[in-house]
Amino acid sequence: MNKFYSEILEQPKSLDLTLEYYSGPEGKQVLQNIVEAIHRENIQKIIFTGMGSSFFVSHVASNLFNSLGIQSFALNTSELLYGNIPLITNRALLVCISQSGESIEIVKLLEKMPSDVLVVGICNEEKSFLSTNANMVLLSKAGKEEMTSTKTYTSIILALCIFGWYLSGKWDNKKIAQIKALVDETEELVSRDQKLISDMLHFFGEIDFLQFVGRGPLFATAQQSELMFKEASKVPAASTLGGEFRHGPMEMVKPGFKSILFAAADNAYEQSIKMAIDIAKFQGKVLIITNKDPRLSDSNIRVITINQPDEYLFTLLSIIPVQLMVNVLALTKGFVPGDFIHGGKVTVAE
Repeated sequence: MNKFYSEILEQPKSLDLTLEYYSGPEGKQVLQNIVEAIHRENIQKIIFTGMGSSFFVSHVASNLFNSLGIQSFALNTSELLYGNIPLITNRALLVCISQSGESIEIVKLLEKMPSDVLVVGICNEEKSFLSTNANMVLLSKAGKEEMTSTKTYTSIILALCIFGWYLSGKWDNKKIAQIKALVDETEELVSRDQKLISDMLHFFGEIDFLQFVGRGPLFATAQQSELMFKEASKVPAASTLGGEFRHGPMEMVKPGFKSILFAAADNAYEQSIKMAIDIAKFQGKVLIITNKDPRLSDSNIRVITINQPDEYLFTLLSIIPVQLMVNVLALTKGFVPGDFIHGGKVTVAE
């Protein structure tokens, strides 16, 4: 078993450990300390920032917090560092996300921060630069990760969701039970890998390029999918916001076009399904990963249904079929899945 695949299989455990931490006294105290600091400093907005996978999960967080009535937005750390520093004031909470806690842009940003800016770090490494230089730290409990991000990605999404729910007074026994069920769902999903991947690869055939489409928090899944395809299996890919796909990219669709569309049962579900229908109409192939079966019958459409009604927890689960697919593709092409050729796990140069 290769390391990338073993880290995929470790996700149920890493999610369970993250849940255990934030349902216990230590994790709850960290969350309470952040809430008290937000009130004390009269924080008016939250800025989520990160690079790569850590930037993508910022979209999940921002969508969730805004849905809970907490003003927030996501901004790539490099763009924040070199063009948008004035956005960071002493009435803004800066939430820096970095799996390693050592990404060069995060390091440089923290070195620029004045003492009156409240910084919360979200990280997988307890002794990292981010963990030791932020005012407070929310840890994911994924354990050491060596390859392209899988278990840290999903565990950090969970930590961000718990943060939002706690801040809005919604982190309770009902949510804890919901996450326990999520752990079981994750275990079931990774155990379906052989049939799941066989069906996906049979549907697509040879893949030279794959388009990913998602809306709202699921845009993070689309972006992470693109990154994994490029990084772990060296296959060209692109991610596009669902609403943007008709504004030009639809012109790519023709026989041989292949795509994965992520669709949650939300306000834009009908728009997402109509887009899938149109891709098929123009003779492109589209795999829909959804939590609401659209019941479509078309040779150019396949559907994977994941029974997770919560839009944000579905975002976490929806990446798993793509992780499994990337692993097989990399092996088929003769690569070590998730291994790095021109860079490394931690980016230390701009």
